[in-house]
Amino acid sequence: MFKGKAIKYGNNVDTDVIIPARYLNTSDAKELAAHCMEDIDKDFTSKVNNGDIMVAGKNFGCGSSREHAPLAIKTVGISCIIAETFARIFYRNSINIGLPILECFDAANDIDDGNDISIDVVSGVITNNTKGKTYQATPFPAFMQEIISAEGLINYLKERTED
Repeated sequence: MFKGKAIKYGNNVDTDVIIPARYLNTSDAKELAAHCMEDIDKDFTSKVNNGDIMVAGKNFGCGSSREHAPLAIKTVGISCIIAETFARIFYRNSINIGLPILECFDAANDIDDGNDISIDVVSGVITNNTKGKTYQATPFPAFMQEIISAEGLINYLKERTED
């Protein structure tokens, strides 16, 4: 279960905006997080509280196929992303690093910036506590939930090989 404030963006937010290419000379997650979204929202890192939820329109994460983008978002404190749709490679990269993302047209369009949101990732139920509304996203299959719970694919595989 995740609970946080919504931070909302529009359509076609690409990976070059999520983490600008000039910062890709590092793989340090904290350094990447310090520059997350700065080309689209200079105040982003100062307004994010741990657990907040990013909400966006269509095609979130389009552009370059860099794992740095979801890593920067997760490290800055975003607990989950809700969007109408995600770019395919961003979707996979997010799951691989253990960042839950949910596609839900109604939630993406009805949630406003600053709304108080709760998400049950297991069931896919998104609750807008500010508006008193619920939305249904398609929940992840069990194996993907296990990857997210393990904080990413590498940890998931380590856990399975240690047994």
